[in-house]
This record gives sequence, structure tokens and C-alpha cells, in this order.
Amino acid sequence: MEIKSFLKEKLAQSKTYLSQPANAAKTLGLTIFASASLYYSNNPMTSASMLGLKKAPQLSEIPLKAPNLRYGFNLDTFQVKEAKIGSSESLKDFLEGTGLKATQIDRIDQNCKGIFDTRTFRTGKEYLVLRNQNDNSPSYFCYSPDAFSHLVVDLKTQAVNRVQLPVETRIEMSSGIVESNLWNTMEDNGWSLDIIDKLEDALKCSVDFHHINEGDKFKLIYEQNYVNGKKVSTGKLLAGYFADSDREYHAIWYENGENLKGFFDAEGRPLKKTFLKSPLKFSHVTSRFGMRFHPILRHMKAHLGTDFAAPTGTPIMAIADGTVEEATRRGGNGLFVKLRHDGTYETQYLHMSRIGNGMRPGVRVMQGQTIGYVGSTGLATGPHVCFRFWKNGQQVNFLKANLPAPQLMDKNSLPEYLKFKDAIVSQMASIPYQSPKTIAAANP
Repeated sequence: MEIKSFLKEKLAQSKTYLSQPANAAKTLGLTIFASASLYYSNNPMTSASMLGLKKAPQLSEIPLKAPNLRYGFNLDTFQVKEAKIGSSESLKDFLEGTGLKATQIDRIDQNCKGIFDTRTFRTGKEYLVLRNQNDNSPSYFCYSPDAFSHLVVDLKTQAVNRVQLPVETRIEMSSGIVESNLWNTMEDNGWSLDIIDKLEDALKCSVDFHHINEGDKFKLIYEQNYVNGKKVSTGKLLAGYFADSDREYHAIWYENGENLKGFFDAEGRPLKKTFLKSPLKFSHVTSRFGMRFHPILRHMKAHLGTDFAAPTGTPIMAIADGTVEEATRRGGNGLFVKLRHDGTYETQYLHMSRIGNGMRPGVRVMQGQTIGYVGSTGLATGPHVCFRFWKNGQQVNFLKANLPAPQLMDKNSLPEYLKFKDAIVSQMASIPYQSPKTIAAANP
């Protein structure tokens, strides 16, 4: 019987007993006690106080310690050894200290094949060895080869498992005002070189990123990938905008599930134009087309190309689709590749340190494909590519050439694209401009 019901019954009995005058005085104390007990049974806090006890805590009031979860394990239930990979250390080196037998270690090494290359451990990265708390026996070896996965080796069964971590993709927006150059500005804003590279790739046929100026502006809408709430990589660039003192440029990713896929400008023209603006991603022009004083021959000589300087080994790209005519070494040209793009245009890339793999006469190459690497072979004072451009058999100044523009998308697809473009442009217009100075002021 519950204490409350029991006390109510006893109180009723006492009332009957008290109806007899002779018993009234005798039972006065019992009545007071029973009434008090009934009150306190309805007030557990006061009841506990009378008994000299503290109130029993409710479950919701008990502080819960968050488990220390890593690699899918609660580390609080193991003895944990955490260390860093030393120079030239191998998986065998790590496991020998766990007490495993040589045959067990060999079995783990075999089980890693096809799952993880044990030769690719990175010096300085952390790993864990988990041991059973009861008998100190080795249980698991844990290591993260990259941001997207982790490796778990069961030291009891020698099973090897590489777990792919869930990736969350968010749409993010950024902007900036150039204060020195585009790359420094974007790095100052905390963005990765990867997204900078994607912006350049999207607009490389329209914007000369090697000659942008202070005050030029840009905006981006892009995918950002997260693992466990941390940024790990950028995904696709969805839209880019760049404005200098003269004009605006848009790069909008669009695909209709049929025949259209890629970046388009605000009018609906594809941004993959016939020719790139430069055969190098990161470079600067050191010598232009025309007469000049030759730095090695020491006399005036016609320079029938454009020199783009960059560090030795920088990849050289084909500026358009074409076919290899020559890939060889000759005289002052050093190592070079010459391409024919169609019946009108040819290009040549001189002074390479190395010709790209597979480059031989007759091979087809695609726009942006690496055909060689910057060097200083032949008559060259430093690493660069001398880029030569032919139109109808005549060498011309590529930087001033009147190159063909791409055609608009077909009229049936254009209305739907323009509607999509207007929505994207409206969204980008809502992004406020930021600079490293304004960001620093907002985060003192």
C-alpha cells in the first residue's frame, strides 16, 4: 500500500476514535502526527528534509559526461596510446610494440592490400592503439589516412576496415575586393587555393588574372564539403563574378540534362572558348611580341612570340584542342611541342624542361591538357615558355589577335537558361563585399 493511502486510512480511523470524549486527549498527539505525515507525504522535498535527507535528484538533473568518441569507439572504455608517426616508420614498427606475434602482423599486412597502402603513412600524423582495460590486450589500431576516411585494424582478428566518413555539402557564398592580387586577397579571407583555382578555370578564357588591379571585385557561390563539422574540401563552383574598371564577367554553371553542361556567361555563351588566354595557370609576361634586344645574342632581333615566366616544372597547357605536329628538341628552341588546331591556327611552346608523356606527331590533345613543363632549354636566360601563335601560316601577336567568339546556346534552350541566370545573378547581388581590413575590424 502506498504511504499516502496508508496515512489517509489511519487518519479516518483516528476521527472515529476521537468521537468518544474519553479518548480525545489520549489521541491528540496521534492526530497531529498523522496530519503532519499526510502533509509531508504530499511534499517530498519537505519530507526528505525532516528525515535529514537531501532530495533525490531527478534523472534530468544528473550531469551526463559526453563520451569521448573517435574512430567509432568510446575511448573511455579502453586504455589508449596516442602517438605520432616518426620518419620512415612502418605499420610493422607500430604493431611490434603491441605484443602481436610476427604471424599476426604479417596477416594484417596482407589484409591491408587493396584497402590501404601501408607505405603511405605520413610522418607526423597521429595514430591510436586501443587496449582492453581488463587484461591490457591489444584491441585496435586506428589511423586517418585523409579527411574523408579512417583505418581501423582489429588486432584480435587481424581484420582491416577502411571506413568512409559521411560528407556534408553546404552551399556557401564569398566576396572580396582585391588589395594586392587575387590570390593574396582570397587567402587573406581564409579561402583555399582550390576555390581560387576553380574561379580562374571558370573565367580563364575571359579574364587575364595575371593583370588584375587593386579595387577589382569578385563574388563566388560554391559547394563546401564538411566532415564532422570541419571544412575538408571545396566542391563545385556554382557561380563566379568578376568586375574590373571596364566591365563585368559572369561564370554560371548550368546543365539541362540534355546537351548543355558547363559554365556560361550572362548572355548564354559558353565560357569554354576556342583559345585560352595563357598556356600557364600562374605566370607573368616578361617579353612581348616584336623587336627587342636579345639577352643572349646581344643584338636587336624580332621576337615572334610571347614569353610567360614561371618556375621550372610548371605544367604547360594546350590553349585549344589540336593535333601534335612536332615534339622534339632543336637549336635555340630547346625542347618544344607544336600543335595544329585547325586549318587556320597553330601554336608552339618552347624551352621546355620536359615534354609531356605521350606527346608525339599525330596525337590528339584537348584544351587545357598538359603537353610539357616549363624550363630553360635552348637560348633562354631563365625558366619560361616562349609561346608562338600562327594564323594562316603567319606568326602574329597572340595577345592582340582577333580570335573567334563562341556561339550562343540554341534559341530553344536560351529562355530557360536566362531565367536560371537571373535567379543566380540576383542571389550574387545580395552578397556584401568584404576585404581583409573589414574582416579584421569585425573580428578584433
